[in-house]
Amino acid sequence: MNWQGVLPAMTTCFNEDLSIDHAFMAHHAKVMLEAGCTGIVSLGSLGEAATLQFDEKIAILENMVAAAAGRAPIVAAISALSTAEAVHLAKAAQSAGCEGLMVLPPYVYLGDWRENKAHVSAILHATPLSAMLYNNPVAYGTDFLPDQIHELAAEHPNLHAVKESSTDVRRIAAIRALQMSPADEKIQILVGVDDLIVEGIAAGATGWIAGLVNALPAESVALFNLASAGRHTEAFELYRWFLPLLRMDTVPKFIHLIKLVQQQAGLGNARVRPPRLELTGAELESALAVIQTALETRPKFPSFPR
Repeated sequence: MNWQGVLPAMTTCFNEDLSIDHAFMAHHAKVMLEAGCTGIVSLGSLGEAATLQFDEKIAILENMVAAAAGRAPIVAAISALSTAEAVHLAKAAQSAGCEGLMVLPPYVYLGDWRENKAHVSAILHATPLSAMLYNNPVAYGTDFLPDQIHELAAEHPNLHAVKESSTDVRRIAAIRALQMSPADEKIQILVGVDDLIVEGIAAGATGWIAGLVNALPAESVALFNLASAGRHTEAFELYRWFLPLLRMDTVPKFIHLIKLVQQQAGLGNARVRPPRLELTGAELESALAVIQTALETRPKFPSFPR
């Protein structure tokens, strides 16, 4: 498992009756991989995992593995109310053909470090799959500190990465500083918020678990590549255009908004499962204005490399 590059936190597409549109999801995955994405992360928050039944989750994973057809790894997000359910899902993800896991803290209950360590450790023990810890204290109320991340990595040889979504770019340097040596950076760091990617790469991040890539894959891959190559002027030119959309990834209705961008960009629809409801009224009009402005001034390709 190579925890580098742009890995979409993939949305779950729904039909009009809110059943899963597996055919479109297979097409969507192929479009993003063809644009240069290095893998697909399924069943995350952006994938509305909390609204999916267990069998629906497995069906999505199997569909993604088939769609990727060995060209790139499929990563399963492991989130659950109980440790037992999380372990069950991790094992099922391995059976479905996934090559990696994104491990979340338990939903709802905000445990202390001893409890969260036990939860994560049980998932990491459940399979030999390469794993990425998801740290998002803003959304989940659980903050995995740099020394705790390294404690887990020291005890679990299959913990290879962290999705850092604290929104604090200093955390990237703090995690890297605890490595044994610059040549022994076992923990790869992936940026988990869309509007921190250029700064995150400058601090040493090697990957991006991206949201807006669902709607604009070519632009997302180009931004990552330019920033990684140190082409700062070109990267910021693209970043300046992209930021109004990337900021949609950092607000409570990020799922509604990213799916709306997909719909406007011709790569999906805006349907969400309850309790979420599609945007309406002034909220919808405000979002559409931002999206329309961005699409009307969309950069021309191939001036930005894949």
